[in-house]
Amino acid sequence: MKKHDVPQDNSKTYQGQNKLVYAVDERGHYEGVKSSGWEVESFATQMAVDDLNEQTNEALAQAQRGDVSPLAYHMLARRFDIPTLAGASGFFQWQIKRHLRPAVFAKLSDNKLNRYCDTLKISREALLTLPSQ
Repeated sequence: MKKHDVPQDNSKTYQGQNKLVYAVDERGHYEGVKSSGWEVESFATQMAVDDLNEQTNEALAQAQRGDVSPLAYHMLARRFDIPTLAGASGFFQWQIKRHLRPAVFAKLSDNKLNRYCDTLKISREALLTLPSQ
């Protein structure tokens, strides 16, 4: 992309900020250029955020029904999925999948709960409960 072609669509997803992108200058060298957004990127980002919000709401409903543990909701509410939570917490993915089962989650040790609290940056009380909607 040429330097003068860098989109400046004032994307609402940037919240008034600029993003550094690289474009080719007149001499054919890459140069950092600020962009205020691109309409297509903004649309794709908004669709992804909407999808994440839908997944989070579904996890909340499932947790309220007792189908999954509160961890399922809190994980998604903080934009983690199983692989990223595993990487951040030190648990294996198969362990996290087990911890999503209410009966297993209810028996987790203090140490394991504290690891989740530290990773998700929430209190123990918050981890063990669900918002009322």
